[in-house]
Amino acid sequence: MEQTFEELFESSQYNQNIKPGQIIEANVINITPDHAVLSAGLKSESFVNINQFKNPDGEIEVSIGDKVKVVIEEIEDGEGQTRLSRQKAKNEATWSKLISATETGDIVTGLIQNRIKGGFMVLIDDVTAFLPGSLVDIRPVRETQYLEGTSSEFKVVKADKSSNNIVVSRKAALLGDSEENRGEMLSKLNEGDVVEGIIKNLTDYGAFIDLGGLDGLLHITDISWKKIKHPSERLNIAEKIQVKIISIDNEKGRVSLGLKQLEDDPWEDLIKNYEIGMKAACTISNITDYGLFMEIDDGIEGLVHVSEVDWTNNNPNPHKIANVGDQVEVMILGIDKDKRRVSLGIKQCLPNPWTDFSETHNENEKITGKIKSITDFGIFVELDGGIDGLVHISDVSWENDENIDLSAYKKSDEIETMILSIDSNKQRISLGIKQLDSDPFQEYLAKNPKNTTVKGTISEVDERNALISLADKVNGLLNISEVSRDKVEDMRSSFRPNDEIEAKIVGYDKKNRTIKLSIKAKEETEEKEALETYKKDEKESISKTTLGDLLKSKFVKDKD
Repeated sequence: MEQTFEELFESSQYNQNIKPGQIIEANVINITPDHAVLSAGLKSESFVNINQFKNPDGEIEVSIGDKVKVVIEEIEDGEGQTRLSRQKAKNEATWSKLISATETGDIVTGLIQNRIKGGFMVLIDDVTAFLPGSLVDIRPVRETQYLEGTSSEFKVVKADKSSNNIVVSRKAALLGDSEENRGEMLSKLNEGDVVEGIIKNLTDYGAFIDLGGLDGLLHITDISWKKIKHPSERLNIAEKIQVKIISIDNEKGRVSLGLKQLEDDPWEDLIKNYEIGMKAACTISNITDYGLFMEIDDGIEGLVHVSEVDWTNNNPNPHKIANVGDQVEVMILGIDKDKRRVSLGIKQCLPNPWTDFSETHNENEKITGKIKSITDFGIFVELDGGIDGLVHISDVSWENDENIDLSAYKKSDEIETMILSIDSNKQRISLGIKQLDSDPFQEYLAKNPKNTTVKGTISEVDERNALISLADKVNGLLNISEVSRDKVEDMRSSFRPNDEIEAKIVGYDKKNRTIKLSIKAKEETEEKEALETYKKDEKESISKTTLGDLLKSKFVKDKD
């Protein structure tokens, strides 16, 4: 019968929505010796190997007209055929059932197959699971041959599809997991009891322990006093262990267990036997980018941070300086019992070159070293004991920082410096090069104080200022306002480089190491001095004339 337009449209829409990997329903429209022909409403019928429709006894378990679940492998292969798989659909259904059973505790049925190391292989539908020998029966049994080839009920302990790992327990199914049984088990347990259990599952956060019909959680922090990354470092599935009951929540039916609580807390001994400042020989247990973990005692680790490894290198690469298993002497720097942390140091067990340097050298002492590196802010010099001192750029020359050229200094060159300061606590040594010579700026000011008239040569001139060279590494500044009492429009109209001038020192800028000059002040001073000289000379002249006249008059009178 031909399909209507609506039916064709619906079929087209359906085909557009399906994708490879999806589970769909298909009709069995024919069965041949080699294939089952299925119709799923797609572009073509699909021929699926007949073995996918047989039970373990080899019998075909479907008939024409039956509906079956299948997985779409390809909507259209290279030959225009649709490829479907019933086996994959059955596997998906089985996995879904098993994963659900781990959460709900549902019982599943499976066929116990051949015995392998540690247990049995169990076929559940079309998926193989592992039955550990310890989970075969309620009580340990020696003879298990009678179980092979028989069907039995199981509880699913673990179903991890990513690793294709399924673990089942026949013992748990025999015990049952009813609320009545759980309640009875809980009533028999007390906090502090030591009980035996079987490890049924391991997770990142701990281990689930089968206590015989009731599961308890052994958290990863309660497995060992020593820090571990995963429970599998200490535990194995199906292993029998003794644990201590830490707490019981009757309302939620939860039991918290502890393994390390069966041993003495090593931290109690640590507090008694170790104190800050004590040295101890420890073994490196782990190496990270930020430091070395050292085993102090069984179950206790301390950390040597990278900054506590070497006196002369605050950031060494731990992987290049040590190996796991090396024994190293360390000093205990800190103990935090609440956080269970111990801070250790290696360099504290070695001579401190900074302290040694401070004891053998003094400030204002001259010292020679090799240039280790040159930066924008100064020069690092390697000194005795492998430590570095810094010549800050401001201590290289008496010139202004922006005028200092470090290109004259080369790495590995020997250089003489003066020790300016030593701080062994902060591990800093300040050095100076310019301090080897007297300060020409201060020397010049000492010889030429304020209000002194000095001579100099113009080295630079612009519209408003002239830079005057007064002496070696000593400069003066003449501003346009200090040229004359008359208005000057442009300095360059009256001054040229290399011109010699005379000016008066009117001030100085210690920060910029510049002496302020004034021609105007010089001229004003000279005028004032000339005026005072003139007045003095005139006064003396008047005084002399008056006295002469008096003497002459007196002489005339006496003569008469």
